[in-house]
Amino acid sequence: MRLLHTSDWHLGRSFHRVGMLGAQAEFIGHLVSTVREREVDAVVVSGDVYDRAVPPLAAVELFDDALHRLAGLGVPTVMISGNHDSARRLGVGAGLMGRAGIHLRTEPSACGTPVVLSDGHGDVAFYGLPYLEPALVKDEFAVKKAGHGTVLAAAMDRVRADLAARAPGTRSVVLAHAFVTGGEPSDSERDITVGGVAAVPVGVFDGVDYVALGHLHGCQTLTERVRYSGSPLPYSFSEATHRKSMWLVDLAADGTVTAERVDCPVPRALARIRGTLEELLADPGLARHTEAWVEATLTDPVRPADPMARLTERFPHTLSLVFDPARTADDPAVSYARRLAGRDDQQIAEDFVAHVRGAGPDPHERAVLRDAFDAVRADDAVREVAR
Repeated sequence: MRLLHTSDWHLGRSFHRVGMLGAQAEFIGHLVSTVREREVDAVVVSGDVYDRAVPPLAAVELFDDALHRLAGLGVPTVMISGNHDSARRLGVGAGLMGRAGIHLRTEPSACGTPVVLSDGHGDVAFYGLPYLEPALVKDEFAVKKAGHGTVLAAAMDRVRADLAARAPGTRSVVLAHAFVTGGEPSDSERDITVGGVAAVPVGVFDGVDYVALGHLHGCQTLTERVRYSGSPLPYSFSEATHRKSMWLVDLAADGTVTAERVDCPVPRALARIRGTLEELLADPGLARHTEAWVEATLTDPVRPADPMARLTERFPHTLSLVFDPARTADDPAVSYARRLAGRDDQQIAEDFVAHVRGAGPDPHERAVLRDAFDAVRADDAVREVAR
């Protein structure tokens, strides 16, 4: 069976205030053409279909168009919700869509109930594990401690139990939206840390033939059977070196996996350039970036006059301007944002305690802070679901 693995469409998202809907529509067209031309048997979409819980109407219309075009090909599609999606909204009409071959899996309780497709070698069971927010699903999976590892392990226990009850030789595919150990994140993914831990071990997914992951935006191979497709478009300058693609996966009769990367259309190249303003304006080696979306980091010791206007004369698609003069970390001129760069909420809070008290928090106080941040995250998740 030939699968096309994609994820993280983020329909409705912009790139530094540049609308991406046209590029997203071009990607959908490329996806449909790939399905037809490469004789794909099933499409799997591993979450973050939309960029937010309540997407703009234009994004919903593009999603509707994608579903109609995929259904029109007669090729089944299995799709899960991600941490950016509203699972309940995405899942509306799932029963009716299933009759057209579009299988939406957004309910945690259905993790162990697969979509079963068949080819000339027998059945393939597709298990959809939507993004599992630990605070919201811990009761469903009867886990004592709400964490990504525990809830995913419990969901996979259901998958393995169902698979064990099926006919010998039944092949299996799991769709999951999670941060799995070994994956390389970028700046454009929303933090899903709970209890100070964001990643789950890849061994959680043992026992199945292929795991189609979503959440991280870079295409990655964790093992031959566990892969991220990455996002089809860039959503931050940290993705400047990414090769945006999908996985074309052939699942043999014995469950053996072979995979090929299929490149996605590139709306415009990304470039990160760094130096003083005069250096960036004069360097002939930067001429290749004149048509790229540009993030310029200026190292001038004093902020120059009209830097964006001057940069856009040479690089008309400059979208981001960063000032990073060479200074020591304790220099009072160093910006607040720069001092906090790379530090999570827990670390910032602990630094504040140390600043006002003269000593950092003890282990008990660290646990209290961690629980407080987790409670806020859980409350935000509940509010988003209820919107």
